[in-house]
Amino acid sequence: MRQLGEVPDGKNRALLRAGIDGLPPLIAEASAHASQRFVEFFTANIRNRNTRMAYAQAIRKFFLWCEEKRLELERIQTVHVAAYIEQLGEQLSRPTVKQHLAAIRMLFDYFVTGGVLPMNPASSVRGPKYIVKKGKTPVLKPDEARALFDSIPTNTIVGLRDRAIIGVMCYSFARVSATIGMRIEDYYQQGKRWWFRLHEKGGKRHEVPAHHKAEEYMDHYLKAAGIHGDKKGFLFRSVDKTRRQLTENPLSRVDVLRMIKRRAAAAGLPYSTCCHSWRATGITAYLENGGVIEKAQQIAAHESPRTTKLYDRTKDELTLDEIERIAI
Repeated sequence: MRQLGEVPDGKNRALLRAGIDGLPPLIAEASAHASQRFVEFFTANIRNRNTRMAYAQAIRKFFLWCEEKRLELERIQTVHVAAYIEQLGEQLSRPTVKQHLAAIRMLFDYFVTGGVLPMNPASSVRGPKYIVKKGKTPVLKPDEARALFDSIPTNTIVGLRDRAIIGVMCYSFARVSATIGMRIEDYYQQGKRWWFRLHEKGGKRHEVPAHHKAEEYMDHYLKAAGIHGDKKGFLFRSVDKTRRQLTENPLSRVDVLRMIKRRAAAAGLPYSTCCHSWRATGITAYLENGGVIEKAQQIAAHESPRTTKLYDRTKDELTLDEIERIAI
C-alpha cells in the first residue's frame, strides 16, 4: 500500500489542524490544483470537527479502494462509485453507507465547482433506503434518571462537576459536544433567570433558560470550583492526578461517555446508557408532561420536527388493558 501523499508544510499544517493525516496518494498524484481543492474541502468547507473526521474516514476508505482498482482521479466513473457503494453495503449498516456516499458526493461536487473535474461521478448514485421513524437512543424513565442524579456523591469536585454536566444535557436537551464546549460566560444571568448559551452544530448559537434543577447543580459546582472569574475559560474541566483540583483543560466527549457509563453502573442502570440518553430522556419527560413537539424542537435546536419525534418515547409502552383486548 502506498504511503500518504507528501504535502507542502503550509497545507500539511492545515490538514493536521483539521484532523487529517495527509493527502491520499490518488489526490497527491493528480494535480496541484486537486491537492489544493482537497485541503480546502476539509479545512474551509466543513466547519464541524465531528463531520470532518467522519467524512475524512469515508473518503480515505474510498480512495484506498480506488487505488486497489488502479484508478486515477480523472478515470473514476459513476459505475465505479456504484460498485463501491454496493460492496460497502455488505460490510456496513445502511446509515453508515449513506454517510460515506454523502461524503464522496460532496467532495466530488467541490472538485467540479473548483474546475478539477468536469462532472461528479457520484451525483447519480443512490444509496440504500433507510427511513427512521423511531430513535434507538436508550431512554431512562424519570425514576431511573432521578436515581442516577441522587447516586452521584456531592462531596467532591468531580461529583459536583459530573452532576452539573448531566443536568445541562438532561434539562436543556443539549448535545454533549455543545455541553463540553461551554465557557464560563455561557452560563449567565438575564433578568431573574439564569441561561445556558450552547454552541451547536454548524456554528449556531442557541440560548436556553436554565431549569431550576440544572441551575442548582451548576451553582453548587461553580461555588466549589471557584472559577467564576475566568469567564473565557472552559466550564467543564478535567482534574489533575489527585482528582481534587481542576485543570484548565476541557473534558472530551470520550471523557464524558466514560463518566456516564461509570455513573450508570453505580446506579444500577443499563450499560447502554450514553451521553445522548440524557437528551432523549429530557425530551421524552417533557412530552410526557404535556409539552408539545414544536417547543421541544425549539429547545433541542432541531432543524425539523421529524428529528425531534425520534426522541418521543411516550407511546413506547403498551398497557396491560390493551394486551387483554386479545380475547381468544
